[in-house]
Amino acid sequence: MLIFHIALLQLIGENYPMSQTAYFATGCFWGAERRFWKLDGVIQTSVGYMGGNKPDPTYKEVCTGSTNHAEMVEVIFDPQVISYKRLLAEFWVMHDPTSLNQQGGDIGTQYRSAIYTTTAEQNQQAFDSKEIYQGELNENLMDKIVTEILPATGVTYWLAEEYHQRYLEKNPNGYDCHSSTGVPFPTALMSDNG
Repeated sequence: MLIFHIALLQLIGENYPMSQTAYFATGCFWGAERRFWKLDGVIQTSVGYMGGNKPDPTYKEVCTGSTNHAEMVEVIFDPQVISYKRLLAEFWVMHDPTSLNQQGGDIGTQYRSAIYTTTAEQNQQAFDSKEIYQGELNENLMDKIVTEILPATGVTYWLAEEYHQRYLEKNPNGYDCHSSTGVPFPTALMSDNG
């Protein structure tokens, strides 16, 4: 499957016919995208909006909270190199999944924690990983996870404006708000190909 890379402005993916797609919302998408693009096995990332009620929303519209979209990172990955479980482990620790509609100083429904799954296997793994991470949080006397886990079927991923794509690559000292619980995901369960 050939993929047009929005930041590189070129087709990629000729050697990745078995690539898969994952969608994660962890608050502001700039820092989350950078965390994912740095992982070996991630072929491409982009940022956009999902889960709302207005077609083709703009960033300005999403920031009003009136569209109900979440800031989303689309991750296209090679499952022969990195597993979906490994992406989930990264997802849980890169933000605070116990914080409802807020990450640090970023407040609003667009900053909610969410996973949109593209297969039944992803859906099961997302729920399983949530249960595992909740156990870790419980041991640390932390709150309940509020992350939405929903199928991506029938939900449109709207690509964000070009200036948001790989924003922190273009602006290395740019804003990267990512709160976290400080609780690691169990290492034994986050193998690259596990």
